[in-house]
Amino acid sequence: MPVLPRICINLSREYWLNDPYLEAMSDAPSRPADFSFFEPMRVRWADCDMQGIVFNPNYLVYADNAMTEYMRAVGFPYPEALMPFGADVFAAGSQIDFKGSARFDDMLRVGARVERIGRTSFRFRISVFRGDELLTDIRTTYVCATPGENRKTIPVPAKFVEIVERLETLKPER
Repeated sequence: MPVLPRICINLSREYWLNDPYLEAMSDAPSRPADFSFFEPMRVRWADCDMQGIVFNPNYLVYADNAMTEYMRAVGFPYPEALMPFGADVFAAGSQIDFKGSARFDDMLRVGARVERIGRTSFRFRISVFRGDELLTDIRTTYVCATPGENRKTIPVPAKFVEIVERLETLKPER
């Protein structure tokens, strides 16, 4: 039987005070005007928990769907557009800042934009709105790598960078 790694979560006060991810999310909350792309969606009954609100992990599903639709909308659909570059993308991390709760049958707008582009990675800022009310701010970092088992990091395709820089209202950090 394989030995599973132990996962330790440090919930001490010192950890939270020094957590760089919390600091990264402390900037100004998103506004609808920050986004040029929105994916509309209605909250399904299956998305809600016993409290009658969207179960927290489902916001990551919303974010993943918005990222996929963003890529399609800008003319760089996942995964087809990456294949000619010998590339794929893999989620490396996400941070979520909850501001409010969505409920069954709410109509939501999920805004997506590329917030930062590095040499081998890029970060999406994805925000969930009910009308103009911000419910959730999400950041997900994707790493570009070769497909398959060996996954060697490679540069973000220049064509993707060009498309994003041309279309984004708020230009990505470089």
